[in-house]
Amino acid sequence: MNASVSRVPCTVVTGFLGAGKTTLIRNLLENAKGKRLAIIVNEFGDVGIDGEILKGCGIDTCPEENIVELANGCICCTVADDFVPALDQILSRTPKVDHILIETSGLALPKPLVQAFQWPTVKSRVTVDGVIAVVDGPALADGRVASDMDALQAQRAADDSLDHDDPVEEVFEDQIACADLIILSKSDLMDAAGSARANAVIGEHVARAVKVVPTAQGKVDASVLLGLGLAVEDDIENRKTHHDDELDHEHDDFDSFVIDIPSIANPDELAKRVALAAEHENVLRVKGFVEVGGKPMRLLLQAVGPRVNHYYDRSWTAEDDRRSRLVVIGLKGLNRPAIERILAG
Repeated sequence: MNASVSRVPCTVVTGFLGAGKTTLIRNLLENAKGKRLAIIVNEFGDVGIDGEILKGCGIDTCPEENIVELANGCICCTVADDFVPALDQILSRTPKVDHILIETSGLALPKPLVQAFQWPTVKSRVTVDGVIAVVDGPALADGRVASDMDALQAQRAADDSLDHDDPVEEVFEDQIACADLIILSKSDLMDAAGSARANAVIGEHVARAVKVVPTAQGKVDASVLLGLGLAVEDDIENRKTHHDDELDHEHDDFDSFVIDIPSIANPDELAKRVALAAEHENVLRVKGFVEVGGKPMRLLLQAVGPRVNHYYDRSWTAEDDRRSRLVVIGLKGLNRPAIERILAG
């Protein structure tokens, strides 16, 4: 089968706090026309409010277990630690999902996230169907990029995982620059003159032919948003942003892949092998779930360089794929066969 056909499509939904991303996604869930959906919600702080809202929808085509929350701040800055394992979790679901929605935090930069889809372990399995930017219509009409600028600044102050500290206007411009479709939210709260002002602001920052869709209460037909088939990861360099020259958001110097290993008998012995691989083969991160023979609990293993932690996080369930799988991330040129031999003992 052609790889582009077999890969699961992902739609990235970006936009500031309060723009209407969650409302848009909830409407998609309610009108998915039978598509089996999964959602990655990028939160910050102790409580994932948006995730809880979406989990409360009670929609059969997107059960609660298909909603994964990343509560470690800006997804563009935590790709290796959080995003790849979240994809692994979703792709292991049965029945298989038809489409993945990614709701970024308000301050996330979409371009680095899309670039992560170029990683070999990601690109072979998923593709970016399109990037949707949700913008606050009434705020733009009033000359602001968000309805509550104080709340946006508070979000920035509370999220200590951000490795970029840019004017919110620049983040807005980067979100627009990556978009394949722009959703102008809350259009019912604007008159014709306000709508014209909002569209003019968007027009100042859009360098490509991107359609603007006005909406009220997030109501957009799913066929407009899903199934664009754009493979954005292959076109991302044509989306020019303020951060194109920043090395800390590039991932070309890294390799990443997934290794399946047999069920193990001794977690400490596996930890020693992971540490050995890190020492000899430039492995930076290892993370995954492992089956331990005779144990009903799932072993979670995480490693940063040679420092390895492992513990039983919960019991295996009947729905779990009980394969032992480790995500390996390291410097460009990782010797996969050598790493596999070390981990196999």
